[in-house]
Amino acid sequence: MQKYEVENHEPSYLPDGKKWKLVWSDEFDGDKLDDTKWDFRCSLMGKRNPSWLWRDGIRFENSNIIFMPTEKWGDIRCAQLQTGYNYMDEPATCNYSGDYVWPISKIKEPKFMHRYGYYECRCKLQKKKGWWTAFWLQSPLIGSTLNPAVSGVENDIMESFTPGILAHHANHYNGYGADHKQVNHGEDRPISLDEYHTFGMMWNKDGYTFYVDGVEDGHSDAPVSHTEQFILIGAEIHGYRTQFNTAETRDVLGDEFIVDYVRVFDEIEE
Repeated sequence: MQKYEVENHEPSYLPDGKKWKLVWSDEFDGDKLDDTKWDFRCSLMGKRNPSWLWRDGIRFENSNIIFMPTEKWGDIRCAQLQTGYNYMDEPATCNYSGDYVWPISKIKEPKFMHRYGYYECRCKLQKKKGWWTAFWLQSPLIGSTLNPAVSGVENDIMESFTPGILAHHANHYNGYGADHKQVNHGEDRPISLDEYHTFGMMWNKDGYTFYVDGVEDGHSDAPVSHTEQFILIGAEIHGYRTQFNTAETRDVLGDEFIVDYVRVFDEIEE
């Protein structure tokens, strides 16, 4: 891996044999969220998700964004951020009074969408059970066709469902219903919790290559999205689709998921 210096910040380590340029990043230098880059994800599959927070559950410190489980309205909740939107997530708000209404909300303009490149974050993982963390890419129209090249692929670059365990990387495509398909890469394995780690994915027209701490950690050559996608990072409470106020979830209060940066690089064509 080759070192890529970023002034006043930790360097990135990028795949050898290529030239790279930084095209998008957030170093989280300020004291509030840059809403030209991120929005809070609050809905899932057409419904408001009661376990996700809006404008809460995060703080900024030492050029890091810190995700924190938060008790609000009697339940344990957390935040998830995204640079774009899946068209199926938002609750429908159509006021059309005719007989035929598509149950689709008004489509939002994305903050950032991109195709191909190297996607990287540096973070320190959570230490308690009851919530999980992730860094991933999503398509705004996943599952709208049975051709993932056209409608996109969910790319799970980093997921940790259990403290101290890094989950395998995964690709999901053809939506999340009867046509859903999934390809896994690598194995679940231990990872230290007291230090920062870098998680990256190189995406090009030929496939995906995953990296952990500068070491290649899996490759997939099919299926490959050839459409622009958006970035998500953050956390979810265990049982977020059913219950999120249990002894286990309440125990996560005070825990943290610390993110130093998120960066996107493009390969420079010779």
